Amino acid sequence: MAFASSISPSYSLPNLSSKPNKILTTPNKIQSFNVIQRPPIIRTYDFFFKYYKYLDTLLDDAVGKVQLPDGDTWSVHKFGGTCVGTSERIQNVANIIVQDDSERKLVVVSAMSKVTDMMYDLIYKAQSRDDSYVVALDAVFEKHKTTAVDLLDGDDLANFLAKLQQDISNLKAMLRAIYIAGHATESFSDFVVGHGELWSAELLSAVVRKSGIECKCMDTREVLVVNPTSSNLVDPDYLESSLRLEKWYSRNSSDTIVATGFIATTPQNVPTTLKRDGSDFSAAILSALLRARQVTIWTDVDGVYSADPRKVSEAVILNKLSYQEAWEMSYFGANVLHPRTIIPVMKYDIPIIIRNIFNLSAPGTMICRFPDFGSEDGQRVESPVKGFATIDNLALINVEGTGMAGVPGTASAIFGAVKDVGANVIMISQASSEHSVCFAVPEKEVKAVAAALESRFRQALDAGRLSQIAVIPNCSILAAVGQKMASTPGVSATLFNALAKANINVRAIAQGCSEFNITVVIKREDCIRALRAVHSRFYLSRTTIAIGIVGPGLIGGTLLDQLRDQAAILKEKSNIDLRVMGITGSGTMLLSDTGVDLSIWRDLRKEKGEKADMKKFVHHVHGNHFIPNTVIVDCTADSYVASHYLDWLRRGIHVITPNKKANSGPLEQYLKLRTLQRQSYTHYFYEATVGAGLPIISTLQGLLETGDKILRIEGIFSGTLSYIFNNFTGERAFSEVVKEAKEAGYTEPDPRDDLSGTDVARKVIILARESGLKLELSDIPIQSLVPEPLKGIASPEEFMQQLPQYDQDLAKQRREAEATGEVLRYVGVVDVVNQKGTVELRRYKKEHPFAQLAGSDNIIAFSTQRYEKQPLIIRGPGAGAEVTAGGVFSDILRLASYLGAPS
Repeated sequence: MAFASSISPSYSLPNLSSKPNKILTTPNKIQSFNVIQRPPIIRTYDFFFKYYKYLDTLLDDAVGKVQLPDGDTWSVHKFGGTCVGTSERIQNVANIIVQDDSERKLVVVSAMSKVTDMMYDLIYKAQSRDDSYVVALDAVFEKHKTTAVDLLDGDDLANFLAKLQQDISNLKAMLRAIYIAGHATESFSDFVVGHGELWSAELLSAVVRKSGIECKCMDTREVLVVNPTSSNLVDPDYLESSLRLEKWYSRNSSDTIVATGFIATTPQNVPTTLKRDGSDFSAAILSALLRARQVTIWTDVDGVYSADPRKVSEAVILNKLSYQEAWEMSYFGANVLHPRTIIPVMKYDIPIIIRNIFNLSAPGTMICRFPDFGSEDGQRVESPVKGFATIDNLALINVEGTGMAGVPGTASAIFGAVKDVGANVIMISQASSEHSVCFAVPEKEVKAVAAALESRFRQALDAGRLSQIAVIPNCSILAAVGQKMASTPGVSATLFNALAKANINVRAIAQGCSEFNITVVIKREDCIRALRAVHSRFYLSRTTIAIGIVGPGLIGGTLLDQLRDQAAILKEKSNIDLRVMGITGSGTMLLSDTGVDLSIWRDLRKEKGEKADMKKFVHHVHGNHFIPNTVIVDCTADSYVASHYLDWLRRGIHVITPNKKANSGPLEQYLKLRTLQRQSYTHYFYEATVGAGLPIISTLQGLLETGDKILRIEGIFSGTLSYIFNNFTGERAFSEVVKEAKEAGYTEPDPRDDLSGTDVARKVIILARESGLKLELSDIPIQSLVPEPLKGIASPEEFMQQLPQYDQDLAKQRREAEATGEVLRYVGVVDVVNQKGTVELRRYKKEHPFAQLAGSDNIIAFSTQRYEKQPLIIRGPGAGAEVTAGGVFSDILRLASYLGAPS
């Protein structure tokens, strides 16, 4: 037997456990009848029969005294259970309603958070004959009573509590009937569950009235009429619902209406629900009936994300979506709206706005027919792919065989068998040869589907017309959605390139002719990695670079501080997104999945640092497949670190370094490195190896690439030695100037590392090799400034103490130079014509550019066929952590430029 109900604030259910009642009091009639003398379940059914018969007559009462306004005057709001989960939140909702300056407002509310589950649990316990349903019902009562006491007072509180108590008494009797019968029909269950929305709507409307605004409460079972099509779907009857809405409004005209979500009635006045996401559907149907200006869905997120933010930390809020985009994303599991919610508003071009009730400053996401695809508020043009969604726990079924080709009805037979077992097909893909058809179904249904297919096609399998019905378990679907995909070439190529780079294998592909989505089936364990990879390719900058810093010492630490100060500016102005994913020294390393907070990197390294492991470090920095580019920056002077460059480049990792060891090491290794660099699309930059921040390497490469021929390179390459000889004047002793340079921080901790000339020789060999000379470091004669007896002294301190004993030799050379109007300078020379290099102390006329230096400046002169008479000179600071780190930073930006950053 079916039952129907329509309960409004203007009348209510009687207390079924009491004496004979007067019931159904309305302005027009009073009825009474006795239901107490019969058994409980019969009494309840008897009451409903008479009650629903009465409701049929109620709708025929006076109609049309007040015309229902429609159109732009109405603004519809929908608040979910989370939004009305507590008394504070209900008050917040009331404030939003009061502050909305729309001429008319209709507000749809769900039951308070968790109440719907509690109501279903009541039914489950009652039909299971579990006596605890009584205690559970008391908990429902207490929840709403406590909330009402917090929000209301006076007559409003008394009226609500009286109504609540009466409803609870009736529910107790109904649940007792279910307990006795051990069963509840779907309509009976829907009637019980619907009380959550009724109480929520009554509470909210009372709070709005308390604010001084007239507000009526609508039980949507009096208005919304739907036809059940299956256990999970209903179709609205818009014509009948429109008539009932007109009748309801004629009796309850108001500019502010609070309506129940989720619940409705059938054409036979049997209570029902709108199933999953029913409150959203209620709001959409009512918006369509009113031809509302817009409908706002209030939730607990800032809008619709480009991907699940729990899986993709880089997901962004989408400003606008088309109806079709929202529909596609919803179908593929994105937390947007149920697809059916979009149908009613699409017909009348009513925009849907998704907003966060807990963050009113967020504008949310607008869903409309034709969103503006251009830039918004000066932002960059949006990606052709609006969003990505995934469905997990699927299996792929592949039906294949040569006997399928050209045979009409094969597909019909396949999907007829699937329909017979009630399975849901998520995606279909068929080869154009008709040799195979594959489709995805929920994993829990795959056994039944496979068995049905094998039964249906047993003869074809035995005869060999079908070769197999194969099941591929543990699959997920990844869908890329975007209306602009249809007019943008290369979207598919970009998508599959991103999946390939992340080493993701695609098992099946589907794309509709509308081109609103591209769907791929992948392994379930690859799903999150695939989602991050494709999202980053479309939503991150093409020049998003994962950076690993090796050697956070003086130069590395300074570079990290420069990145900290400049990264946000580069991202905003140049769309260059630099993320330090790891920092490692010789002892400890710091790793991050999303990027180290550079404002506190030193503290993080101390607090969260782990034992350094180069293999793990590189795997981590390069393993973040959602970042398209990786660079390792070696800020050490370590040969061991430099020995990894070749392997890193082979793996597609870019390398940037001020470390001279690789380019000045064994010639064979150097040649392999440069050959690999030229043959791959991986970049190796080392500007800071020679002139710190000076553009020496890039200038030399530019000359060679444009066809100039290098004749000679001569320069003062050491900032330390430049400082020493610029200040080694008058009567000053050489040891005195060295001590001054050491105290000023210009020298290495052991000044012999500078005075030996080896560092200059490494720079000379780097430039010689860049110029095409195949020289080893041992081929460069070096004039060391370290006295021979002091080379073997153990400590730098003892060296400095004994150095004054050898001042006379250099003092003599200075006097001889001054006598002829010259100065002493420590230089490196690359003689390309004679294919040799030297490092030595030379004399230059005071008019020579090398004699004009000050401080620790470097100077380099290029003599070429184009610059033979007057060499090309580069001059500037050539030492210090700031300028060296700046040179490395410049290489990072050069890499970004090569990768596509705007110039």
